Amino acid sequence: MKKLKIYLDTSVINFLFADDAPENKRTTEQFFNDYVERNRFETYISDVVIEEIEKTEDEDKKKKLLHVIAKYELLIFKLTDEAIRLAHKYIVEKIIPKKKIDDARHLAIATVNECDALVSWNFKHLANINKERLVGAENIKVGYSYPLRLITPLEVMGE
Repeated sequence: MKKLKIYLDTSVINFLFADDAPENKRTTEQFFNDYVERNRFETYISDVVIEEIEKTEDEDKKKKLLHVIAKYELLIFKLTDEAIRLAHKYIVEKIIPKKKIDDARHLAIATVNECDALVSWNFKHLANINKERLVGAENIKVGYSYPLRLITPLEVMGE
């Protein structure tokens, strides 16, 4: 059977170090150790994730976050003109707030690369059924028919 093609937003990597959210941290560690490390998925991030990490002011944390990308050999999508245009549509259609342009870019990159799921701990703007429905409807409207799930790491774990 074909592996799921998943896109991780920055929140998933951040939660590996989220001492203030121990349950989500444990789930994220299990997700990386039992699924990502064992190559159960085609696991991608993008240069947008790297840009967000580069903005981290704490140099030690920044190094740890970048190390995760190397350690797990995460594949990297580029932010293309096509994805930029689609992200702009999500903003114009008020699916994603203007101030959350990186969230729109994550969605667009996952969409144009036909990922099965965008995995995130961001419940407000990404990993929820209401956003999934809005994004799916907009994607179909502008010509992207491949279904994209917006889910948490917990939802892709299990057999």
